[in-house]
Amino acid sequence: MNIICSKQKLQEGISIVTKAITGKTTMPVLEGIYIEATKAGLTLIGSDMDVSIETKVEADVLQEGKIVIDAKIFSEIIRKLPNSDVKIEVVENDRIQIACEKSLFNVVFMNQADYPALPTINEEITVEVPQNILKNMIKGTSFAIAQDEARPILQGILFEVKDKHLNLVALDGYRLAVRTELLDIDDNIEVVIPGKTFNEVAKILEDNEDIVQITFTNNHILFNLNNTKIISRLLDGKFVNYASLLPPEYKLLVNINKQEFQNGLERASLMAKDGNSNLIKLDIQDESVIISSNSQLGKVREEVAINLQGEGIEIAFNSRYILDVLKSMEDENVILEMSSAVSPCVIRGNETNNAKYLVLPVRLVR
Repeated sequence: MNIICSKQKLQEGISIVTKAITGKTTMPVLEGIYIEATKAGLTLIGSDMDVSIETKVEADVLQEGKIVIDAKIFSEIIRKLPNSDVKIEVVENDRIQIACEKSLFNVVFMNQADYPALPTINEEITVEVPQNILKNMIKGTSFAIAQDEARPILQGILFEVKDKHLNLVALDGYRLAVRTELLDIDDNIEVVIPGKTFNEVAKILEDNEDIVQITFTNNHILFNLNNTKIISRLLDGKFVNYASLLPPEYKLLVNINKQEFQNGLERASLMAKDGNSNLIKLDIQDESVIISSNSQLGKVREEVAINLQGEGIEIAFNSRYILDVLKSMEDENVILEMSSAVSPCVIRGNETNNAKYLVLPVRLVR
């Protein structure tokens, strides 16, 4: 192998593929980056067997070849080199030489034959979504993924295509997040993607309307973005029937300015840090909601104007669960739908109908 590549392009490629290298593997070769040089350019791969990321980098390939090099040391070397062209060539059976201006490294590499092959995915059913929309959908659901390992299926996000809509759904037993977008496709798809995968995908997606192509097999999903491919295993099992959790009706409806509500909750949360329940109380009255919190630290009272339909109510929540929802919404005003102090609260946008959130209240001890 003998290649010349700009430091910046190489560094960008390395930073993309190292997102899949977690070091949580028993195979030493997976702590490395797989590098393949062909006439078409350079291909880099990082993997931890659950998620694999492959990206293409422009390079002048003087001699083709394949190597695996320790990801940590390689990325550190490239990062610290001057902003100039980098020349990489194999000089001995197990060493490469990295040269840039007046810097010269000789680094041991690993045997590429030990590197596991990526799963092959035949691209039969393909879903196409603009990058900015998918990025936004992930941001609007990923906070509700379960952290508890007791139910592995809830550590993923449901990716559901039905009735010409794409739905992303996450829930953890305390809250539920559903994001929906129109999609011109007749297929029905229901797979559960590890939350970790989606978070890495979101970091690579850009805020533009370029298309990301998504393809499936029984066990894997492939995200294809211009020069980068992300392949992940799917989670086994069936997701919770989330539609049955959304209450069909409500007894009161609150229309409230999102930012004012968020600011009031954030201030009230300062007094709610007693233990980890972040308990805040909402006293919903005709024209305002009183947000209060009372703990060993002291107490706080906030008042925010609302528009109420129905009877007032006193209800308590973990403030973090409501704040996570509000931070992911872009509407100026939000709607809260409730029926009682012990039944779930549904939160949705006043102007948009592409997101629905459900948060369970905390039972107040009288």
